[in-house]
Amino acid sequence: MEMIHPQVQSYAESLTTAESALLKEVNDFTLNNHTEYQMLSGHLQGKLLEMISSMIRPRRILEVGTFTGYSALCLAKGLTDDGQLHTIELREEDAATAKKFFSKSSFANKIVIHTGNARDIIPVLQEKWDLVFIDADKPGYIDYFNLVFPQLRQNGFILADNIFFHGQVLEDPVSGKNAKAMKAFNDFIAGRIDIEKVAITLRDGLYLIKKI
Repeated sequence: MEMIHPQVQSYAESLTTAESALLKEVNDFTLNNHTEYQMLSGHLQGKLLEMISSMIRPRRILEVGTFTGYSALCLAKGLTDDGQLHTIELREEDAATAKKFFSKSSFANKIVIHTGNARDIIPVLQEKWDLVFIDADKPGYIDYFNLVFPQLRQNGFILADNIFFHGQVLEDPVSGKNAKAMKAFNDFIAGRIDIEKVAITLRDGLYLIKKI
């Protein structure tokens, strides 16, 4: 299902500040070299991530799911002067690609990339998170949330991507492993009373969650 009309998407992008040269390089490289290009946050969502980070001014950011580095570069723009972003990528090839792009940025010394399973890595990161972005394997979302939530500061934020999963969460019944996982995550978040949340109808859906 096409969630956003292509003309609306194109018009919104035309009204949005253009990508930096480095972000465009990441985008173009991923488009031309990666079979899963659609996983890239892209121009419009990337700018929203940057804006949210810049408003929060986080000292510590955690990203679960680096891919080729686009979203991390956007999120890093809001870091405090002594801030740091930790990003976790399961696939070594994608991690290497992202690291190459990070090295070209002004945030090279602020981004720490971890390669491996996030379920193993998150518990050993001794940090208090101000902002968390979850954009990894869909069946892992609830686990990732439960791992990071205790280490999220009060009034800290979690962003979770792909909550519509190409519209498949709207089906009745929901079919497919990933769509079922996202529906379960959405219901899990919707039922919690220790957070405030808003579902954003941008791209494939984005959940913005605040710890209270």
